[in-house]
Amino acid sequence: MSSPIENHAALCERLKACDVRPTPQREVVLKVILEKRDHPTADEVFARVKASMPTISLATVYNCLETLVQCGIVRQVNLERAPTRYCPNLHEHAHFHDETTGQIHDVDLPPELMTRLHEVLPAGFNANVIELTFRGKAASSPHGTN
Repeated sequence: MSSPIENHAALCERLKACDVRPTPQREVVLKVILEKRDHPTADEVFARVKASMPTISLATVYNCLETLVQCGIVRQVNLERAPTRYCPNLHEHAHFHDETTGQIHDVDLPPELMTRLHEVLPAGFNANVIELTFRGKAASSPHGTN
């Protein structure tokens, strides 16, 4: 696991590569997304950030999230009729949306599946991004509990 100094340096480099200035606000927003990888909404990020930076505004959190997305540091996860959520996992993966709890879980996909998905596109088309979301409920255990 990298130290806070290494994380700070890496964030600074990523932001500078996008011609964006590193700020304490951007750093703390990313930190709360990385600490608890539960795909938080902007409002949830705001509530978590307020604990360590009480003067931050919701507008600033939205601006930080937008910058982090534009720089490819976090991804947006969009579910039908739900607020945008934010995911720090930049590897190719899908999401599972538990309709009972509302939780979102990362689903690793085999590389051969990702290759196959690109192959099924209409001739002459290339996908820059593939977003897959599975929806359902947690399977019950054999003993009747989840």
